This record gives sequence, structure tokens and C-alpha cells, in this order.
Amino acid sequence: MTARPFDSTTPPHILTLVIAAATASVSMNVFLPSLPGMASYFNADYAIVQLNVSLYLVATAVLQLGIGPASDRFGRRPVMLFSFAVFILSTLAAIRAPTIEALLLCRVLQAFSAAGMVLSRAIVRDTVGADEAASRIGYITMGMTVAPMVGPMIGGILDELYGWQSTFHLMLAFGVVAFLVVYLDLGETNAHRSASMTRQFRNYPELFSSHRFWGYSATAAFTSGAFFAFLGGGPFVATRLLGLSPSAYGLYFAVITVGYALGNFLSGRYSRQVGINRMMLAGNLFAVIGTGLSILLFLLGCFHPLSLFGPTFFVGLGNGIALPNANAGVVSVRPHLAGSASGLGGALQIGGGAALSVLAGAFLTDESGPYPLLLVMFFSSLCAVLTTLYVIQVARRKGAL
Repeated sequence: MTARPFDSTTPPHILTLVIAAATASVSMNVFLPSLPGMASYFNADYAIVQLNVSLYLVATAVLQLGIGPASDRFGRRPVMLFSFAVFILSTLAAIRAPTIEALLLCRVLQAFSAAGMVLSRAIVRDTVGADEAASRIGYITMGMTVAPMVGPMIGGILDELYGWQSTFHLMLAFGVVAFLVVYLDLGETNAHRSASMTRQFRNYPELFSSHRFWGYSATAAFTSGAFFAFLGGGPFVATRLLGLSPSAYGLYFAVITVGYALGNFLSGRYSRQVGINRMMLAGNLFAVIGTGLSILLFLLGCFHPLSLFGPTFFVGLGNGIALPNANAGVVSVRPHLAGSASGLGGALQIGGGAALSVLAGAFLTDESGPYPLLLVMFFSSLCAVLTTLYVIQVARRKGAL
């Protein structure tokens, strides 16, 4: 069935999926320049305030375990609409949070926005094959990077002018727009709904038995882990160690998102010709080179913002190339379980990223320099290369490369 704009009886336009997926990205990073200011506002340690990132990621990972199977049982459309309604209400509560504990609770509920990322992948896989899915996911991710690319820049300016709550007003606006667009344009694409939620969970062993599923999921987790570690530790390094203002941090952050957008364009353009496994390997090698270059620059005494943000261009580029292909692999191993695979694979991906985000933030101090962050990013990218090689080896044995 051909997609028609603003027709809730046909598959959605790709722009609808971009907006839905972008809402989760905006919620994840638009407030990053405000983290040091939030620590002062709530009189809390930075390690506690940083939980606004890591707890959000943990909640996103857990919720994906239910969002995927729920969409296989009830359909993509109702699950996405419900999730965005919860996101809108929790964002309203976050704006008026009286304590850091209340804000952290709101951040957990905001993680329902993950439905936009999880279900956009499943919706694509509902309608096209594996290589075409990688291409479309690449274009969707490239489009959705526009919002998080400008988000930290706008968030830094808003923070300096109006305080940290203003960044949550921006999240609220995104949530409302996403809900309306999904309501008006998202036609149901799940033509074969499962008989029950428990039946979908009983199908998990079928996914667990697939070596390729684990390989793709691990690759996605380690690939995104470098980026999530940067989300958790980057603001501390930029503001405390390099002396950047919130708005300057937002401007420099655009470097990694420009690289990510370019990587997603390359993924969308070449995945069908090159193949998803080779694209994953190329992307993760770029990320290893980027983090290694940053470590080298700081060891040589170049304590400049570009020593951190310049090489992260290659981290963003590598993530943009590798992640769409890894995610396409996750949902293509067992196509009849696309929703469950997307949810479970996403949970492993985000859960691993959350752990690395906490790890990077826990060891950063004024005395440590940027090295705990950079080493976590480097070894995460290196592990992604190794898991990609594992997938390639398994595919060769099965004749599936």
C-alpha cells in the first residue's frame, strides 16, 4: 500500500518516522548544556545530576522490552500514540519538579519516547526487505539528526537566557508535534498481530538462539556506547576542564552530529550495494580512529575544545554508518519477530550505552583530565569492531554475507 501524506489508513510518510524518532533524540540531549547549572539549582553533585542521562537510558532499555512485543500484539499505531501521551505528561511534570529526585522520576517516564525509535525500525521492516530497510533506516536517522544537532545549541542558549526548565519546554513542543503527526499520518503496518503478549515473550528464545542476532545487537550496543559515554561525560569535560559555556558546548556538539548525519547519508546511499556487515565494519573503524586521535592530541598537551570535538566528528561519522546497518540486521534475523527483535535489540543497545555513560561519568574528576571518557569511548568502539568481525565470520559460515 502506497503512503499518502496525512492518511491514517496507509503506511506513514518517512517524515513522520523521522519526527517520531527525533523526539527521543531531542529528549536525550537537548538539556545536556544545562547539567552543570542543574547541579547548582538543585544543590546536588554532578554525578547525581548526570543520572538524568543514564537513568533515561536505562529506562529506555527496559521499556523497549515491552514496547516491541506490545506493538506486535496491539499494533504499531496505538502503542506509539500511548507512549507519546505518557512522554507529554511526564515532560509537563518535569518542568515543575521541586527536587532532583522528582526530576529523575520524570526522566524515567520520558523514556516512553523510545517508542518513536523502536517502532520506526519495525514499521520500516514491516514493508521492505533487509538491505532496503538499512537504507531507509539510514535516511530516517539522517533526518532525525537535524533536531539533536541544533538541540544542544538551542538548549545552551535557552539555559543561559531562561534557565534549565526552558529546555524541557522545547521537549514538550516536540512531543506534542510528534503525537499530532503520528495520529494524523501513521497507518497500521503490522498485518500479522500476535495472539498475546506472552506469546511474543515466549518467542524470545528463538531470537536468543541466533548467533547473528547477538552479534548485531552487541555491535549496536558497543557502537552507540561510545556516543552515550560522550553524552554522559562530555559536558563535564567541556565545561569544567575546557572552560566552555553552555552555549559554546552546544555549538561544538554540532561537530559530532554533523558527522552522524553524514554517516547516515552514506549508509542510506551505499548499504544496498556494499552490504550491511561491511558497512558496520567501516563505520566502527572510523570511530576507533577518531577516539584514538583525541587521546593522542591530549597526550601531546593540546588541551583545546577541538582536541575533544574535532575527532568526535569521526565517532559520529562511524556511528552514522554502522548503527543503521546493525539495527537492520537485528530486525532482519527473524522478520516475523521484527517488533520484538527491535525492542530486545534496542534494550541491549541502550542498556549497554547507559552502563558506559555511568562508567565515563563516574571516573571523571578535575584531576583525571578527559582520559576516563576517551578511554571508554575508544574501547567501546574497538569492541564494536570485534563483534562486527564475529558477525561477518558467522555470516560466512552460513553463506549469508
